[in-house]
Amino acid sequence: MIEHGESDRATSAAVVVIGGGPAGAALATRLGRAGHGVVLLERSASWRWRAGGVFASPAAVAELRQLGLADEVLARVARPIPAMRVETPAGTAFELSYGAEAGGEAAVGFDRSALDPALLDLARDAGVGVRLATTARDVELADHRRGAVVRFDDAHGHGELAPRVVVGADGPRSLVADAAGMVRTPRLGDRIGLTWHVADDADGSSGDPPKPARMVLLRDGAYCGLAPVPGGRINVGIVLSGRAWRERLARDGAAATGEHALRSIPPLPGDQEAWREGRMTDAIAGASPLGARVAQRAGPDWLVVGDAAGFLDPFTGEGLHRALVSARLAADAIDAHLRGRGDLAAYDRAMRARFQAKDAVSLLVQVFLARPRLFEHAARRLAAKPAIRATMGLVMGDLVPASRALDPAFLAGLLVP
Repeated sequence: MIEHGESDRATSAAVVVIGGGPAGAALATRLGRAGHGVVLLERSASWRWRAGGVFASPAAVAELRQLGLADEVLARVARPIPAMRVETPAGTAFELSYGAEAGGEAAVGFDRSALDPALLDLARDAGVGVRLATTARDVELADHRRGAVVRFDDAHGHGELAPRVVVGADGPRSLVADAAGMVRTPRLGDRIGLTWHVADDADGSSGDPPKPARMVLLRDGAYCGLAPVPGGRINVGIVLSGRAWRERLARDGAAATGEHALRSIPPLPGDQEAWREGRMTDAIAGASPLGARVAQRAGPDWLVVGDAAGFLDPFTGEGLHRALVSARLAADAIDAHLRGRGDLAAYDRAMRARFQAKDAVSLLVQVFLARPRLFEHAARRLAAKPAIRATMGLVMGDLVPASRALDPAFLAGLLVP
């Protein structure tokens, strides 16, 4: 047990995790259960809304079950979503059901205000020293003179931790990635993200059919995702790209720009869409640049997980799934390293093997998004071809290898008239 003392105190732990979001909490839980001493530093004293993902395919739910999150907790923190409806400015629409049409589980919209604390509870139960309201202010990685040092501030003053491994689970602008010199310019650096929740009449418990999520392409390089979440709310996530949107944001501010984007979304037939008049239930959170990229995900005594390990763009979703997978792969590498059976570079290799093809698919989707006529052509093909559409949903949901979407036969079926 690591206890608080006076200012400028120094303590040690085998692993220090910086960041208490899903990736950090899941990693800490796995290492705690493996018998390692872990301290997790989370800057917030209690949960608060930050720009982050809420929509997830069944693959993310499976990762949470494997982590040990009980079904009754999942039922409380997740709202079933039958499909993601993708809509183009020309009016073409198609739905990705992520395997639900073949009898699989539905996608979900997460209540992050309930999910994130539940994951921290798992970490505490595993013996992790969870320190809230504790800000990591400086990281020094090991060299020939000394080991790694994490300096932090909390209510007691200043302190230091001297771990064998430092984990950055601290988002796109990771302190750990920066200390390792691994931060690189995002591939899609001009994107700005805005996200918040609005009240909706339906809460998912009235017996009405569950609503699909929507991904609506707007004009001038923007798109908006709408995902039902527990508590009778809709999560709104808007990605802005291009000069016109940046100028509007600078001129009018986030709230007015967000309202303008929502007004641009066409009505969905058969849906009363109470969210259009719903009150905002939290402040707008923003992110700019939206993406993140690192040259490597691991070094001799450090690694990064979740968004700190790289994040492209939310259109293809599954940031939560990737965060949880990165936590699992990182825990395996750290456990082997601490037991003298391997190095942390195994984690970087495992992540490349797992997500290289998915990253290629995500970049290909961005190429289509940047060319509206090409995206419109592909959208019409997806709307007309159920088999191609089903495969695309499984790939986007990380339910089958992403290489299927790069197969020449699949691409021909998608693009060739």
